[in-house]
Amino acid sequence: METEVKDIKPHSPIRSLERSFSDEQLSKEFDQELVAALVGMSPTFIRKVIGKRSKDPIPLQDVLILLEQDSFSETFVPRSKVPSYLLGLDMEEEGSLEIDDRHTFLQGDARALIRRLPASSVQSVVTSTPYWGLRLYDTHFSVEWADGETCPFGHEQTPESFIRHTIEILFYLKRALKEEGSIWWNLMDTYNTRTQIRSNASETLNAMQGNDSRSWSDYECRRYSAGHSYLEDGELCLIPNRVAERASRIGYWAKSMITWKKDGSLPEPVRTRATREGEYILHLSLKRGPYFDKDAFHRLPTRLGGRYAKYEAEKMTDIWCFPTADGKDDHGAAFPIALPGRCIGLTSQKDDVVLDPFVGSGTTSIAAHKLGRRSLGFDVDEEYLDTARSRLKGKPMHLEL
Repeated sequence: METEVKDIKPHSPIRSLERSFSDEQLSKEFDQELVAALVGMSPTFIRKVIGKRSKDPIPLQDVLILLEQDSFSETFVPRSKVPSYLLGLDMEEEGSLEIDDRHTFLQGDARALIRRLPASSVQSVVTSTPYWGLRLYDTHFSVEWADGETCPFGHEQTPESFIRHTIEILFYLKRALKEEGSIWWNLMDTYNTRTQIRSNASETLNAMQGNDSRSWSDYECRRYSAGHSYLEDGELCLIPNRVAERASRIGYWAKSMITWKKDGSLPEPVRTRATREGEYILHLSLKRGPYFDKDAFHRLPTRLGGRYAKYEAEKMTDIWCFPTADGKDDHGAAFPIALPGRCIGLTSQKDDVVLDPFVGSGTTSIAAHKLGRRSLGFDVDEEYLDTARSRLKGKPMHLEL
């Protein structure tokens, strides 16, 4: 479903927690794992507050007690909407998607497709999602999110909404991920600035170099900066850090915040801060010790994520150095094949399933193929998927490492 994309005007909403519920509503019980994710607390802490045993369902009256705790922080539904969200739950079909081909591409909403994945079917998730308020894609797919908003992913009115929607997707991925699996989530931060929203990096570079004569009003979509509850114009939103913190609150282990140092950066016409040259890759797992083959850093060829000797030392650290993608695959925000190659090599084995829920032109699937893994890719844009299929077709057999 394509939708008209409107300007982003970050006016933070004002909401209050509703407390007028019937006795029947207050006694209605909900799954403890879901409640823990909604209130952003560990099951151990929840039991300390309300005295429930592990796995016991939790009635709404106890959910309200949890929402009053000082340690509360929203995850993917605003605090004020948690009761109404629980009371209005309509469980969607889960586990109906079969993974039978070596490389499968499906068109559609990632959130809905993830919910159809069989439980514990995916070893590694490697993806780069749309970034908040930075790109205008040709196909805009409107999604009805758990927090009540309806918008394409990446075109939320506030960074908080984008963070909630990211965490909602991560919550659904928990069920599909194997116990020893890992998620690699590529994120870019955003400055809360009044700016035009462009369609790709080349267009941005052209504008930064002063080669774009269009005025503010000539652009199809713009992002404003006034109206947020606390962010000022020109202030960094800290999106990657906030996603990591909320991922921890819904039950993930935040293993690493990798800095991807590019061997080049866009010119930025600012004189009051440092120029950016990095992006972030969040490594998440379901347990303290996920499968992790650290020796792959030395075993993989450089083009597939092995040590980049020009910049990287013998020891693998949380600073990764890869050249940027060449932009020749009809996608405005593709990452280099070495990035998913390293993630796949570190946290999966031969024939494991690798998922990219925002697969774009298929770079993750190509890396998976070359490393002898199966892959599954989702995207809302059928043209991107056609590009991915074309890129994968005729590729040489995978490497035996």
